[in-house]
Amino acid sequence: MDLSAELSEFLRSRRARLKPEDVGLPSFGRHRRVPGLRREELAQLAGVSVAYYTRLEQGNGRNVSLEVLDSIARALRLSETERAHLTHLAKPTTKKKQRASITRPQQVRPGLQHLIDAMDTVPAFVLGRRGDILAWNRMARALLGDLAAMDPQERNMARMVFLDPNTRDLYLDWECKATEVVSVLRLYAGCYPDDQQLLALVGELSVRSEEFRSLWAAHTVTDKGHGTKRLRHPLVGEMTLGYETMKVSGGDPDLVLVTYQAEPGTASADALRLLANWGVEEVVR
Repeated sequence: MDLSAELSEFLRSRRARLKPEDVGLPSFGRHRRVPGLRREELAQLAGVSVAYYTRLEQGNGRNVSLEVLDSIARALRLSETERAHLTHLAKPTTKKKQRASITRPQQVRPGLQHLIDAMDTVPAFVLGRRGDILAWNRMARALLGDLAAMDPQERNMARMVFLDPNTRDLYLDWECKATEVVSVLRLYAGCYPDDQQLLALVGELSVRSEEFRSLWAAHTVTDKGHGTKRLRHPLVGEMTLGYETMKVSGGDPDLVLVTYQAEPGTASADALRLLANWGVEEVVR
């Protein structure tokens, strides 16, 4: 991945989303031709020269200090995740050890698989850095589909969300899910610019999905966290489930455990129990 181009496009996209009134600057109304802030306005807010900021926005991040990056991040109203992404693009720290690690297959240790198997009423699965589903329990299989029957290359959250009609139908707020998936991939791409498998995945999805291509061009970044998802399962109907994402301790820092749960006493909890019973029947067969 060309980090200079990524840095340039990221800064431009973040600058374009701000209006002068958002940062306390006067607006010139309809006579203003530039969407978002002008470069000179951003430079003024960040306390750097226009020439300096222009070089940075053109992708020249060499020798930029962390202090200057922090000032620009404040001026752009970046989130903590966006700040980290900006730093990765401007001051990449890819080491030989990291380059070697991204070529090795990510694996889930047996103890972690035993743990998620023990969650017999909670859909749980483990994601790798590219969105690959590396491990799952029977409830995740009941919720997301027969993961075991999929080709390992297709067992990927991004491919499922953008290319699998059943997954698209599962998420009632599909646009939000799609944006989240792309934003996480974008964040990982900034951390691992030499990951050829990740770049190949992005290239494939860009060719096969116009929606992915549009979202990728927006340069949004986010880390997986927690929240709620509205789902429509073909067997048990609509559910509102909370989800939690936890980083897995151990040798691989890029494994995350994802769990779904329903609020007790709700119709969604009843639906999840029905799904659990169906999952048991499928395992028995």
